[in-house]
Amino acid sequence: MLFLQGGASTQFAMVPMNLLPAGKKAGYVLTGSWADKAYKEAKLFGNAYAAASSEADKFTRIPSLSDIVVEPDTAYVHITSNETIGGIQFKEFPTLSGVPLIADMSSDILSRPVDVSKFGLIYAGAQKNLGPSGVTVVIARDELVQESPKSVATMLRYDTHAGNDSLYNTPPVYSVYMMNLVLQWLRDQGGLAAIEQRNAEKTDLIYGAIDRSGGFYRGVAQPDSRSRMNITFRLASEELEKRFAKESEQQGFVGLKGHRSVGGLRASTYNAVTYEACKALAEFMDDFRQRNG
Repeated sequence: MLFLQGGASTQFAMVPMNLLPAGKKAGYVLTGSWADKAYKEAKLFGNAYAAASSEADKFTRIPSLSDIVVEPDTAYVHITSNETIGGIQFKEFPTLSGVPLIADMSSDILSRPVDVSKFGLIYAGAQKNLGPSGVTVVIARDELVQESPKSVATMLRYDTHAGNDSLYNTPPVYSVYMMNLVLQWLRDQGGLAAIEQRNAEKTDLIYGAIDRSGGFYRGVAQPDSRSRMNITFRLASEELEKRFAKESEQQGFVGLKGHRSVGGLRASTYNAVTYEACKALAEFMDDFRQRNG
């Protein structure tokens, strides 16, 4: 367990710098904006290839696990467990033979139980479900972080931090402290099984408003890939979407505009978002549809 700085964006570089030696390849499963950023960063440091992609479907789904092709001499395969912009999420994870699976779990870590033994390394920025921004958690197998290439800058080597208990330099102490409080809160809620159940109940309210709207709301993600953290949807026109965003803000809902790169609308339902807030949003969506349908 490492507590680092720089967010997932720094991990996009640290992973290939530490784990992609000369003569090896890295496979990236392309599922949207964040996976693409990780892939492009890896290509700066070595031979990276697309092991699977849902780009042909405009990243509205997670590729089938059977579509993942691992080429010879692959050092690791990288996935992004949840795409915040497109609103799609892995429901199950690939099992790879002899190749470490690396995962960016920044936006859905601790939202559900995960079999950590399937992974070689997991990294996550804290600012969605773990705590405030400033700390990034890395969970890694010992053999992957015990000896980094000597050519890598000291602060960007995993073994630097693993060998110093994440205290090589002054860590983001306040963010780590706040994360400990969040972990205690998660434990007191009943742990990850209880959190997963609550997240399902929360998001079912909003997906229900979409599905019963008769096409007034159109979900962006394909149903079997729908995220429990980020619900993306569209209306018939951008004008109607702007009206929805304006009226929802007047009712106290903040941040429902979709990411600027794709537009539309997006409701983020991270662990801290309450069931009552999701219920209120679903009721607002029903009311807006009745008034504008």
